[in-house]
Amino acid sequence: MLKGFRDFLFRGNIVDLAVAVVIGTAFTALVTALGNAFINPLVKAITGGEIGGTFTVVGVTFDYGLFITAVINFVIVAAVVYFLIVVPVQRVTNRFKKQEEEKPSAPTDIELLTEIRDLLRSQQGQR
Repeated sequence: MLKGFRDFLFRGNIVDLAVAVVIGTAFTALVTALGNAFINPLVKAITGGEIGGTFTVVGVTFDYGLFITAVINFVIVAAVVYFLIVVPVQRVTNRFKKQEEEKPSAPTDIELLTEIRDLLRSQQGQR
């Protein structure tokens, strides 16, 4: 039972997923720090002192500035993931697809059977 659990844990997919989660968490912290250190002060300088702000409804205060910061952080993370992961992987995938397309394809089963049938017919006609 423990051997099966160990095999499950050390399968390549689980380890890759764990690494991705750790790197993703660290990267999210980095982007949050970037937002707090540079983007928020820049937006505050442009807008005159505060990002977004708050409004109150029935005594409950809503801070839409936090939402704006979260959207900016999301856009940064999405852009980095797209340009540093998705685009290169697509290029590599397309390169391999082109190499596969250039290779002559093997005949299909139907093509082989048709060829055998035609050969048998031609041999029967010669007799």
